[in-house]
Amino acid sequence: MDREELKNYLPHREPMLLVDEIDIDQDGIAHAKYRIKEDEFFCRGHFPGNPIVPGVIQCEIMAQSCALLVKDEIQGKTTLYSSINNVRFKHVVKPGDLCEITAKLVNRRGQIFFCEAVLKVDGNLCCKGELSFALV
Repeated sequence: MDREELKNYLPHREPMLLVDEIDIDQDGIAHAKYRIKEDEFFCRGHFPGNPIVPGVIQCEIMAQSCALLVKDEIQGKTTLYSSINNVRFKHVVKPGDLCEITAKLVNRRGQIFFCEAVLKVDGNLCCKGELSFALV
């Protein structure tokens, strides 16, 4: 799915739509990509002269990728974080970087979904964690 197709599922819009494309393989694992643009609002003040992507934005990139694992259930609903656990940051992410996200659904309880995700740039692990979200 490309960016325009994603808008049929995710409620996010620019500047908070943080997935450019995604494929979900036959095993139910999402493979998403997002290119960090030079003019991203979150890089302008974090930090002037040395912009890096804030950790919370890296988590949001992973969370949107996770939500697309249940894309057919999220239409018309809002996805809200219910937890972020065991998140680790290993390398900085900078403007121009292509983030490659791998996400998988590990459990579900009603309308709450539990996922694991990793974000890599050039094959280097930048962020990983366990995320859960609720559909409301």
